[in-house]
Amino acid sequence: MISFIIPAYNEERLLGRTLAAIKLAATALDEPFEIIVADDASTDRTAEIAIEHGAVVTSFCHRQIAATRNAGAKVARGEMFLFVDADTIVSKAAVLGAVKAMRNGAVGGGCAFRFDEPLPNYARVFQAFAVLLYRVLKLASGAFLFCTRDAFKSVGGFNERLFGAEESVMSQALKRCGRFVVLRASVTTSGRKLRAYSAREVFGLLARLAISGPRSVRRRDGLELWYGERREDPGTRWRR
Repeated sequence: MISFIIPAYNEERLLGRTLAAIKLAATALDEPFEIIVADDASTDRTAEIAIEHGAVVTSFCHRQIAATRNAGAKVARGEMFLFVDADTIVSKAAVLGAVKAMRNGAVGGGCAFRFDEPLPNYARVFQAFAVLLYRVLKLASGAFLFCTRDAFKSVGGFNERLFGAEESVMSQALKRCGRFVVLRASVTTSGRKLRAYSAREVFGLLARLAISGPRSVRRRDGLELWYGERREDPGTRWRR
């Protein structure tokens, strides 16, 4: 069985399309699969929407992404784990590629990613740099990371001391276990943060993280982009 694990916090607006895309891609696998939504203290209809789409819901209150991912993995029954962010639309090529890679001996991996439109100009530059950096460093993004159950257990899951960059640390840990691949196939993840925050705010935050080093992601303070009050997505108004 293949387990799709989706961490979620107040994702009622985007979760439905994420689950629909996963089910569409998973039907091409021609093998059993399950979808698990790890609902971390949501106060909206996240859990209800997940249930409406046939997902298994596990609820708790961590407000930490690494712990949320691990909580979903604890109830997963599959031998292959595919971690997908709640605001990400997977492609059939990415899902099939991930399963094929693990069937062929890879312990884990990721894929290319892009942000949905519209994007401000600075975000296009950021996207191009980020995609290239992840490929050169051979890292999986948080939007789509896969691994076998055995590899997940071997590395101890996601590092719960981290409030950010947990997917990069997980990628490095999996590399030490065996073959780690980054697929050419891509997924589409929400660019809402890049639309809601200015270039000055985004690059200022990244600069502070770079200067502070690893200790900067061991606390929630300073990571407002991920843990601060969610701003309205200007792209929502644009699409109306």
